[in-house]
Amino acid sequence: MAVKELDIRPVPPREKHPTIFATFDALKNGEGFQLINDHDPMPLYYQFNAERPNQFEWEYVEKGPNVWRINIFKK
Repeated sequence: MAVKELDIRPVPPREKHPTIFATFDALKNGEGFQLINDHDPMPLYYQFNAERPNQFEWEYVEKGPNVWRINIFKK
């Protein structure tokens, strides 16, 4: 299945999480996207757990050292 990419690296820091959550919220159940970042977005994972509990799946595809890719799917 082809997954849309969201390269968050060029987005200004204060807009990163709102952009990611807006992308996630626009998904239908079963859809997802691949987040591309320049660091491990573990704080984002914790925010997803707090704000969207049991609504997402998080799968690391690439773990650095320069690029992180995470598939995020909506349940």
